[in-house]
Amino acid sequence: MADIARLANVSKPTVSRALSNNPLVNEKTRNRVLSVAAEHGYAVNRNAQKLRHKRTNTIAVSMDFRSHRQNRISDPFMFELLAGVSEALGDHNQDLLLCAPNHNDASAFRQILTERGADGFIILGQGHREKMLADCAAAGTPLVVWGAAAPDANYCVVGSDNFLGGQLAGEHFIRQGRRRFLFVGDTSFREIHERRQGLKHVINNSDQAIVFDDVELQSFRYESAHDAAVRYLDVNETIPDAVFTWSDTAAMAFISAFRDAGAHAPDDVSFVGYNDIPEARYFYPPLTTIRQDTYQAGRMLAAKLLRIIDGESPKSATIRTELIVRST
Repeated sequence: MADIARLANVSKPTVSRALSNNPLVNEKTRNRVLSVAAEHGYAVNRNAQKLRHKRTNTIAVSMDFRSHRQNRISDPFMFELLAGVSEALGDHNQDLLLCAPNHNDASAFRQILTERGADGFIILGQGHREKMLADCAAAGTPLVVWGAAAPDANYCVVGSDNFLGGQLAGEHFIRQGRRRFLFVGDTSFREIHERRQGLKHVINNSDQAIVFDDVELQSFRYESAHDAAVRYLDVNETIPDAVFTWSDTAAMAFISAFRDAGAHAPDDVSFVGYNDIPEARYFYPPLTTIRQDTYQAGRMLAAKLLRIIDGESPKSATIRTELIVRST
C-alpha cells in the first residue's frame, strides 16, 4: 500500500480509503489510485481487512432444508428468493455463505458467529424452527427471517401478507361464481395456516352458501401434490369448482390431475396458486396466483439484517401482496 501511495502521489491512508470506496476520497483521486493499483497488480487482502474492521462482511443464509424430505427443495420460489437476497447483499458489498442442512440449531449458528464465519443470518423459511430461532434471538444472534411473524416473536420477520393472500383468492373465486372451495397445503406451517384463514374469512363473511374442504399435504414436491390430487378425486364424487393451493407448484400438479379426470381449468374449476414463480405465466393454462415480490423481499431482508448488526432494532415488515389474474 505504501508503494501505491508513492506511485499515485497520495498518502497511505488515502490509498486505504480509495480502495474501500470511502466517500471522503474524491472520484478523480480514487480513479488514479485504482489505476495505479491495477497496473501494479495490487489487491486488497480481504481477510486482513476483515480482521482490522472486526467484521467478516459475510452474511450466512440458512434455507429451510428440514421441511423438504431428503433435503430436496423443489419449489422454485425459494431459489427466486435466494437470488433476490444475493443481489441485495452484493449491492451492500457483502459475501454470502450458504449454510448446510446440519446448521439448523442455535448452537451451530452461535458457533458460526464465534468462529467469525459470518456477521449474521438471513433465514429463508422458518418452517417448524420457531423455537430455535427464538432461542437464537434471545442469545443475541443477529438474524432476520423470511416467514410469518408470531404475535410474540422476538426476532425480525419479513414476509408477505398471507392472510390477505387467502382473502384475495377467496374473493376472486366468488367473483367467478364458484361455490365449492378446496384448500391445499400443510397448515402446520404458520404462513400456510394464515393463507387458509384468509380464505375462510371470505367464506364466513359471504352471503353465499359455500362448501369448503381441505387436502393436507405432507410434502412440498410436485409429485406429492399430484398424488394427493389423484387420491382426492378417487374418494370424492363431487369435484370442487375452486382450488387454492399453498404454492404455484402444487397448483400446477392439481390442474394436471384434475384435467386427467376430465375437469378443466378454467371452465370447470378455478385455480389460484401462490408465489408467482416465473413458470406460472408460461404454464398452460397460464396460472392465476398470489405474487410475492422476491426483489423487494431480498432488499428488505438484507437491509434489516445490516441494521441489526449495527446495533439497531428494526421492526418486522410485510411486502406487497397482490392477485395476478391469468387464465385459471
